[in-house]
Amino acid sequence: MMTPMSENKIITINNETIYERRSPFVEALKRLLHHRSAQIGMILLGSMVLIAIFADVIAPYPPEKLLKTTTRRSAPCVHLLGCPADQEEHIFGIDGNSRDLFSRVIYGSRLSLQIGLATISFAIIIGVLLGSLAGFFGGWVDNIIMRSMDVLMAFPSLLLAIAIVSVLGTGLINALLAIGIVSIPVYARLVRASILSIKELDYVSASRALGASQLGILFNRILPNALTPLIVRGTLGIATAILDAAALSFLGLGAEPPTPEWGLMLGEEKNSIFTAPHLVIFPGVAIMITVLGFNLLGDGMRDALDPRLH
Repeated sequence: MMTPMSENKIITINNETIYERRSPFVEALKRLLHHRSAQIGMILLGSMVLIAIFADVIAPYPPEKLLKTTTRRSAPCVHLLGCPADQEEHIFGIDGNSRDLFSRVIYGSRLSLQIGLATISFAIIIGVLLGSLAGFFGGWVDNIIMRSMDVLMAFPSLLLAIAIVSVLGTGLINALLAIGIVSIPVYARLVRASILSIKELDYVSASRALGASQLGILFNRILPNALTPLIVRGTLGIATAILDAAALSFLGLGAEPPTPEWGLMLGEEKNSIFTAPHLVIFPGVAIMITVLGFNLLGDGMRDALDPRLH
């Protein structure tokens, strides 16, 4: 276990030893960069982010372009691996609609990252607001908000998302809204628990004694110190949101053709698992890599930001 002295910078002035405390952010970042799981997660996610940014350069074809001269569901063709030079190169093969699968998987990385970030940002904003009000004011405000969260958490998240999409109508936007709604209780409960423990500390009592307003104490003194577990949970939540979005698209409730979305690709080719398995394997591997990257990074952030582990 790291001792407090090992986290300090030693300075000698006039033969006197002074320990200069390093910034907690710098210490956490240092621990994160030396965490093995976080390193792997950052490599995976960094690769996915670069692929998403440069999708227009990497993908050889537009994701929705129909290749009319190519056989449907043809196997991958890579010239370096022995594919005939007179045959067009398609690294991941051709899907059932004569579209280049490699291009669609590449563009799917852009959409999936946008889905994860958008849904979790929405859930965190609403969850932080509700959890802050419930934890700080307590009483009937706490009861109303948290009982509503308990009702949402009583249903399996994916089934509740399916129900919400069924009411709102199919489509990617409604799917994202449904995933965001079912994710709100997790962040509301997390923020509420943090605020309940922080609002009784001495510096909060000192702020009240100095005449600070209730909302000022909440948003300026308490909430900034309650965000650490939220950052970790949000990172892990992005992976869950990507999986849920893929599941909804697989069921035909999310993204609609010809959108290059990984779950939709799996749904379109699920009946070709034995005749053309590459059409299912490559989108599935893309989902696995992205989710694994967020999970590994989240584990590393949890270990780096939790002072009890150091």
